[in-house]
Amino acid sequence: MKDSSVLPENYGEFCKIDLQKNMKQAVIVNVLALVICLLMGVIASIIFITPFELEFMKVFITAAGIIVYMILHELVHGIFMTMFSDEKPHYGFTGMYAYAGSDAYFSKKHYVIIALAPVIVWGVVLAVMNMLVPESWVWYVYFIQIMNISGAAGDLYVTYYMQKLPRDILVKDTGVSMTIYSQKE
Repeated sequence: MKDSSVLPENYGEFCKIDLQKNMKQAVIVNVLALVICLLMGVIASIIFITPFELEFMKVFITAAGIIVYMILHELVHGIFMTMFSDEKPHYGFTGMYAYAGSDAYFSKKHYVIIALAPVIVWGVVLAVMNMLVPESWVWYVYFIQIMNISGAAGDLYVTYYMQKLPRDILVKDTGVSMTIYSQKE
């Protein structure tokens, strides 16, 4: 199925993913994020030779970097939404989640690309940065990478969930909830 700005007549609601209202889904995503954080922290403590040294200015810069990263993460979602639909995305923050949403209906393939694009793009950028920064900055850049991967827990969950759904689905992502449509029988 192709992306569309209008839901085809022969489509109806199949299911919904709502990370704000569905407590089970929210818990799964947040536990996944925590597990990713812990695993990445343990792996880094084994791999990195440089010990972590707490420096106020670096913590401040890293915190600012995380905020900038969150904005850039959502912008990448929005760029891909626009690329696949020509619809202008909308952005927001719910207090728990930053989001990019769209009024378009995306094919399964395109929606998975939209979901994974930021974690891949910023994962590569941050990995390269980690190799280029002075040794005293390695942990600080890696903290942003941890935020990249763990912060994409919702995107990873949605991608996994989509794999079980029919090929003909269309997804409308309003930001923190996705309504999934399929052809009526």
